[in-house]
Amino acid sequence: MSNEYPKGFARFYDAIYHQVRDGVDNDFHLNEIRNTKGKVLEIGVGTGRFFIDALNAGVDIYGIDISESMIDVLLGKLDKKEHRRISIQSITDFHVDFKFDLIIAPFRVMMHVLDKAEQLEAINNVYKHLAPGGRFIFDTFIPDLNQLITGLQNHTDFKGEYEPGKKLKRIVSTKPDLINQIINIHFKLEWDENDKTMTEDWELPLRFFFRYELEHLIERSEFNNYKILGDYLGNELSEKSKEFIVICQK
Repeated sequence: MSNEYPKGFARFYDAIYHQVRDGVDNDFHLNEIRNTKGKVLEIGVGTGRFFIDALNAGVDIYGIDISESMIDVLLGKLDKKEHRRISIQSITDFHVDFKFDLIIAPFRVMMHVLDKAEQLEAINNVYKHLAPGGRFIFDTFIPDLNQLITGLQNHTDFKGEYEPGKKLKRIVSTKPDLINQIINIHFKLEWDENDKTMTEDWELPLRFFFRYELEHLIERSEFNNYKILGDYLGNELSEKSKEFIVICQK
């Protein structure tokens, strides 16, 4: 399992995702974090989209990520005395010496775990690090079957500025592997710098899940208590749902 973000993608991550994601999942995850009494762990902490707000609110939060380039961006935002809260580790085999009351793996972290044995290993490793009654929350998107079949071709999903007068664009193409339930994604960044147009490309596989597959996965794990919601507002699954929000309790 290796998903090292290229330097350009780490550099522009905040510019892109504060625009395209903050209105989608921020309130849900931050409310769960702030309402937790005790220690919180964010897996896939990245550049700190949730972590910074939680820490500023006084939450005893820690973060891990496998991407050194993303962690470097986050550490640059933190006072050095808080660097102890961050480490480069994977969900499948991370180790921390204390237990958590909440562990979150937001924004598709589990979709980066492609192998089914590693998926189970990851969930059980989380279980081991939870205090009694602690919760594990992760999300995956519900596959759009039409898009799975046709894929995307040079779709611009972000167009804006990363600094005043400096343009940034991201172009996405996808190619599905239906047998292995993987979406192969090609990202291309284009940005203005030093009177030139700079580019960077990145190939990323994501594992998509279906409902009963997720249920079987959780039921094979150490968790006995879980539920799956259909959106970040807390609604039950329905035909209109676009998200699987999985909440497991120890």
